[in-house]
Amino acid sequence: MEKYEIVFKASVAKDFRSIPKSDVEKIISKIDTLSLNPRGEGCIKLSGDNKYRVRQGMYRIIYEIRDMQLVVSVIKVGHRSSVYKGK
Repeated sequence: MEKYEIVFKASVAKDFRSIPKSDVEKIISKIDTLSLNPRGEGCIKLSGDNKYRVRQGMYRIIYEIRDMQLVVSVIKVGHRSSVYKGK
């Protein structure tokens, strides 16, 4: 299986500012695993969208998969209580 490239939407850097550093490291590690298998264990397709989400503790990582280009695009990272508002 080929490895997917991980790209981040510009606003994701802002999302990371409000998250404690220890949690950011765990989130980055989880995102790295998406390059090997973007539809792996714990991956849920969001209804009504062509987006997916994966959990890392109390946080959610929202992303799109572009299979033709082998790209995983991270769209949003945030606390589970607020990450889905205003997708």
